[in-house]
Amino acid sequence: MMLAIGGILATAVVIAMLEVPGLRKKRQVKEIWLFMILLLFGTGVGIAESLHLPLPNPLDWVSYVYRPIGQLVDSALN
Repeated sequence: MMLAIGGILATAVVIAMLEVPGLRKKRQVKEIWLFMILLLFGTGVGIAESLHLPLPNPLDWVSYVYRPIGQLVDSALN
């Protein structure tokens, strides 16, 4: 488990070391912020997955939103 977390963190650091200097050279500050936020989010999800924590499924949210519409269409067609 600790090896997986270390591997995820090492990969994130390598990715940041490869991408950030080019963005900094082009003075793309907004892109650096967005890149770092997405990298941190992905790293956090990867660590949570390696710790076998229960993660929410986005498909459950989509079905929750569209279930009433589906029921309305189903009742209208029956």
